[in-house]
Amino acid sequence: MQSPHIPVLKNEVLEVFSSIDKGVLIDCTLGFGGHSKALLEAYPHLQIIGIDQDREAREFCKATLPQDRVQILEGNFSTCIHQALSLSTLPIVGVLADIGVSSLQLDDLSRGFAFSSPSLDMRMDQSQNLDAYKVINHYPKMELERIFREYGEIKEYKKMADLITQERAKKPFESALELSSLLEKHFKKHKIHPATLAFQAIRIEVNDELGVLQSLLQTLQESNLPQAIIAIISFHSLEDRIIKTTFKEWEKSCICPSNVMRCECGDNHSRGKILTKKPLSAKDDELRANPRSRSAKLRAFQFLG
Repeated sequence: MQSPHIPVLKNEVLEVFSSIDKGVLIDCTLGFGGHSKALLEAYPHLQIIGIDQDREAREFCKATLPQDRVQILEGNFSTCIHQALSLSTLPIVGVLADIGVSSLQLDDLSRGFAFSSPSLDMRMDQSQNLDAYKVINHYPKMELERIFREYGEIKEYKKMADLITQERAKKPFESALELSSLLEKHFKKHKIHPATLAFQAIRIEVNDELGVLQSLLQTLQESNLPQAIIAIISFHSLEDRIIKTTFKEWEKSCICPSNVMRCECGDNHSRGKILTKKPLSAKDDELRANPRSRSAKLRAFQFLG
C-alpha cells in the first residue's frame, strides 16, 4: 500500500536517532507511519509504540507496519504518552513527535483544512466537539482577536475579527472556501495566501496544538528516561519557540535566579544536552520533492544516562 503522506525530514530523523540500537521508540504522531517505517528498517532490533488520533491513519499503519514490532495507541499524544511510557518492558530509547497536519488531512477537502474545502472542520480528532465552524461562527469577537493575534501573529487581527463577526451576523460561514475567499478579498497577498495565518490560528485553537505540545514536554521532563533522545518536528514559530525554550531549560546546570551574584543551587541540575544547536531543516532535494517541508524544523535533546 502506498502511503498518502510524505514524512518530512526523514533522513534528519534517522540521523538524530543514529546512536540507538535496541529498545522502544515512541512515535507520538504516528500518522501514516513514514517515520516509523524508516526507523524500523534502519534499526532491526527497535520496537515502536505509535500514537495517533486519526482512525484512518491507524488503520493504514495496522495494515502496513510489522505488528510484531509495533503497538498502536488511539488518542492524542498529550494524554496517551503516559500509557505509552508504562507499556514498555524495554528501555525507552527515543521519543519522536511530528507536530503537523498530514498531507492527507490537508488534501482531503472533507476535513476542512484546505482553503477550498466545502466544510469548516479542521479537527485532527473527528470525535471531539470543538471544530472550526464553532470557532468562526460562535466565538466572541475578542476571542477571535486573541487567536489571530497569539496563534497567527497577524498584525491586522482586529480588522480580521471585525470583518468575520460582521459577515457571520448576515449568514453563518458554512465552508472554509467562504472564509478564505472573504479574507482574500479584504487582505493583501504578500508571499502567502491572505488566509494562511488565519487558518493556522484556527487550527491551533481547534486542536489545542500548543497545549498538547507543552503537556508532552512536561510529561517527558517528569519521566525517568535515561539516555533517551527526544526529537520534535515543528512547522511554525510558536511551536519551535516552545521547544527551543524548553530544551534550553532542560540543559541548564545552574538554575539560580538571574539576580544572584554567585551560584547557590549546586550547579548540577542539567537534565541532558541539546543535540541540535540550530534546528535541522529540509535540504534542497527534499524541498523540490515536497514543498510542504519548507517550514519544518527538527530539534533534538538527549537526557543524561
